[in-house]
Amino acid sequence: MERYFKRKFSSTTSSSDNVGSSSVRDVGISRDVVGSSKESELQDVLANLPADPGLRPQMLDYDPNIRDEVRRAYLQKGPCQPKDHTFPQTDLSGYDRRFNVKWFDEFDWLEYSISKDAAFCLYCYLFKSNFKIGQGCSDVFTEVGFTNWKKKDKIRQHVGGVGSVHNQSRQYCVDLMNQKQHIQTVLIKQSDQARIDYRICLTASLDCVRFLLKQGLPFRGNDESDTSNNKGNYVELLQFLADHDEKVKAVVLENAPGNLKFIAPTIQKDLVNACATETIKKIIKDMDGAFFSLLVDESRDISVKEQMAVVFRYVDKRGEELSISMLRGQGYDGASNMKALVAVAKGNADVATFFTSCNSLVNIVGASCRRRDMLRDQLQKNITEALENDDLPTGRGLNQETSLKRAGDTRWNSHYGTLLSIISMFKSVVKVLKLIIEDGSTDNIGEANRSLREIQSFEFVFHLFFMRSLLGATNDLSQALQRKDQDIGNAMSLVKDCKDTLQDMRDNGFEALLDQVFSFCGKHDIEVPSMDDAYVAQWRSHRRAPRITQIHHYRVDIFIQIIEWQLAELNHRFSEVNTELLICLACLSPNDSFIAFDKQKLLRFAEFYPQEFTPRDLLALEDQLGIYIHHMRTRSEFSQLKGIGVLARKMVEKGLHRTFNYVYLLLTLALTLPVATASVERAFSAMNVIKGPLRNRMGDQWLSDSLLVYIEKDVFVCIDNETIMGRFQNMKTRRGQL
Repeated sequence: MERYFKRKFSSTTSSSDNVGSSSVRDVGISRDVVGSSKESELQDVLANLPADPGLRPQMLDYDPNIRDEVRRAYLQKGPCQPKDHTFPQTDLSGYDRRFNVKWFDEFDWLEYSISKDAAFCLYCYLFKSNFKIGQGCSDVFTEVGFTNWKKKDKIRQHVGGVGSVHNQSRQYCVDLMNQKQHIQTVLIKQSDQARIDYRICLTASLDCVRFLLKQGLPFRGNDESDTSNNKGNYVELLQFLADHDEKVKAVVLENAPGNLKFIAPTIQKDLVNACATETIKKIIKDMDGAFFSLLVDESRDISVKEQMAVVFRYVDKRGEELSISMLRGQGYDGASNMKALVAVAKGNADVATFFTSCNSLVNIVGASCRRRDMLRDQLQKNITEALENDDLPTGRGLNQETSLKRAGDTRWNSHYGTLLSIISMFKSVVKVLKLIIEDGSTDNIGEANRSLREIQSFEFVFHLFFMRSLLGATNDLSQALQRKDQDIGNAMSLVKDCKDTLQDMRDNGFEALLDQVFSFCGKHDIEVPSMDDAYVAQWRSHRRAPRITQIHHYRVDIFIQIIEWQLAELNHRFSEVNTELLICLACLSPNDSFIAFDKQKLLRFAEFYPQEFTPRDLLALEDQLGIYIHHMRTRSEFSQLKGIGVLARKMVEKGLHRTFNYVYLLLTLALTLPVATASVERAFSAMNVIKGPLRNRMGDQWLSDSLLVYIEKDVFVCIDNETIMGRFQNMKTRRGQL
């Protein structure tokens, strides 16, 4: 509490000089803390402003000190106008009436609340509090909401004459966004040269921000004082620009005015936020009401904080205002609704124990550089010995140096790679574990001894080869679904192949698997139990346990059960309806001169979207498909295309997206369908670049802005500096003016 309140000292305490110095120090700290908390509170408020006018708190509910910041934020966002929303009808005097979307074009200030089905006025909401009740000030367009859709004249009456509350509020909004009229700006009285210098300084700072954002680099340094040798990437890069440009050098850092250096953390965050906001704005403009898919996933960052990624998949204007009514596909990747195949297998206690043993083994052997070197040396000795005995083939690229691979939580094939490395390096791993035990000077002798006993058991070897075969059957599908651009026809073919392989393995693969396990155990001197002996699980009572044989346990309880779980999971994720949808969609593929084209399946695909294809549209599509396929097969420029994405771009390039509008609509719907959630996983990979061990205290807004620009850098590079600087200037009152 002494950091925030000045302590009262009695006359018997220390001298007045000491009291005074202590008090000044405490008050200084309290001001910094309070100022920091207010800034943080303001950022939280601005980041969570409700877009729906029916859900907004009134302006008087905000702290008077932040009202202008809130108003400025709403003006930068613009009025809430969901033009693609399906407006509900209301019975008014026996007639069904509803909001007319054309009113948005006629009244630029008009807003619509989806939650209340009512219209509001943005200008009056922001500045109605400046007027007293009785001065023509009504709460219809600010609190209650206008719903009398048959009385359009009431909207014009709200605007009123020159001196009406609405027009005065509109002028207040114009004045707020025009910083040249602000008192602070008038008092400063910048000269023309000062404005030029300000623009140069701001442009140089923005160039530094652009570079750091695109590279995913941190901005600040541990010590940014004048005597520091490394002041952080942002200041050092600004200094680099100054050293190579005399005009920049004359207006930045030590040559800039004391309050216009653009090196404060708040300025850096404002610049990054302006970059992120303009990037989002450009993406939304590029979507232009197009169909999109929504993919959502969550993951923990470096500071063990849950972060959520939201990815929108859409077709751009090259064939490549957002409303949820245009949503045509959803993909949710999380433990609650989309289990990976490894997670399904881990539902069996024995398999879960096996994977735990594998992780423990990798951790023990790879715990230090010394142990990894021991494994590498032992592997080299084994390879040399095998080559001398002609047990290994020789040739270019064979017998390369490798190491134990660590399994990841989100990649199916990472577990497959771990199992392959354990099998190929089994002899070397056993030798390293024995060396760790014989060494006797390490802390995990017990763990090494336990791992050695586990891996030299028949049960471990059986699970090792079984899971290797199981994940090997699904590895191609796993790799395909993790690619960024996946051909849907190929994906469905792989799903079918995967199901057929698993079914054949279930029916005919157990004996071959058992032969592999017996052979491996014999090669490495591992005891093999009699398959006719009774099997009792370690965690079961011997008296109450069911009487089953070893062969029954491994064949029925492990082999058949887990394969059936895998098939059930694949059937659940690729149900008959989804499979039919994707098979029909694959008929759009232009590969091999449109060999997959099937008119009836494409018509069936269109029937899945009744909002886009009415019965009349389906008839028109049927006629158009015949002309379309004849045109495509007789044009040489379409004969070598691969993938529906390339086809869509080619149609836009040739202007055929307007000629075959229904077919292009099918292509658009097909391209928005998310086959896998690899895009979301890549967002988390990018998050690990932005928020690493040295930047583990990043705030959510700072992380979100930096990550957005880093991922969408191809969009960001198309935004000019003037647009970003204009956004930055209007975020709050600035001392300098452009």
